[in-house]
Amino acid sequence: MIKKNIVTRYFSKTEIALWCSSVTLIIVSFCIFDRENYLTLFASLVGVTSLIFNAKGNPLGQILMVVFSLLYGIISFTFAYYGEMITYIGMSMPMAIFALVSWLRNPYNGNKSEVKVNTISKTEYIWMLVLTAIITVLFYFILKHFETANIVPSTISVTTSFVAVYLTFRRNPYFALAYATNDIVLIILWVLASICDIKYISVVVCFIVFLVNDIYGFVNWQKMKIRQNQKQNL
Repeated sequence: MIKKNIVTRYFSKTEIALWCSSVTLIIVSFCIFDRENYLTLFASLVGVTSLIFNAKGNPLGQILMVVFSLLYGIISFTFAYYGEMITYIGMSMPMAIFALVSWLRNPYNGNKSEVKVNTISKTEYIWMLVLTAIITVLFYFILKHFETANIVPSTISVTTSFVAVYLTFRRNPYFALAYATNDIVLIILWVLASICDIKYISVVVCFIVFLVNDIYGFVNWQKMKIRQNQKQNL
């Protein structure tokens, strides 16, 4: 009863409903289309749980994202999506660790379960875009060298992933929107994969669920930003 009360106090009814429905969809799609790769199921459940904590600005979300990045990299390897594997293991996972440190060092009002929302300057946005362009070009040739399947969407995924992890590290609300954009790219990637093997439909469903959660995360971070600014101005 005590644990239940803690959960309901911390998460809103909307968040509990979102997580429960997300988990249900992931498990049902796994049972229908896969039923074999439990690593995919486990990774999906870890990923969607990390998103609900990220939506709250809770550093625990970044810990779970480190685990998800490793598992997703392994899954990507099985379909020769080397771009996804390299991106998540070589970029998203290390950046999630850096983001974890950043979030822990910047709690809001001493509350370690909520990070202080940050705003970055126009100059930093320009610097981020320049750095993103460099990373994109570099990874394109890396992916081409490894004969990555569906290289165009794979390269675009690198671009959106880098923007997402950068903004996450900087504690900027737009990180969730960047991840939502990346989800759309990944939905396309895994739809192409599911044409060859129907079991990957469960991965498609996973990223559709992620898309909904990331959109919610962006909305909630905007609310957090307004609330924190209002209290700061009092």
